[in-house]
Amino acid sequence: MQRRIVPHIVDGRRPVVSIASGASTREAARRMRERRVAALLVMEGARLAGIVTERDIVFRVVAEGRDPATVTVAEIMTREPVTARPDERALDALVKMREGHFRHLPVVDRDGRVVAVVSIRDLYEAVCRGLEEDLHEAESYIHGEPYGIAG
Repeated sequence: MQRRIVPHIVDGRRPVVSIASGASTREAARRMRERRVAALLVMEGARLAGIVTERDIVFRVVAEGRDPATVTVAEIMTREPVTARPDERALDALVKMREGHFRHLPVVDRDGRVVAVVSIRDLYEAVCRGLEEDLHEAESYIHGEPYGIAG
């Protein structure tokens, strides 16, 4: 089965967590902790302006000895990040992430609305589930059993 980001990975129940570009990196870190996420979308109104991750805060603020109370999200975010479409295959999105060396991918519909953020873990799990289903289906075919029915 070719798993698509929507509806196979994103079900619409998990809200997108965002932050304004003028917020401090300390506020970003607090929001990540409160919402238990590793990335925040940076929004300018309804438009996706960037993404900021835990790694950005560690590498671009903490490791450089900068003050998280004064460094803004705009200073460290990745501007205009690579995105995926809701109907994109999970495997294609995973390839984008591997090639781009990033772990979070905003999902944006054709009208430019942010739908979700998927992590490399989300996509990896979906691709593995799809491969397991394909393998089970092939084994059932080879052994003459109807798919999903144990013999």
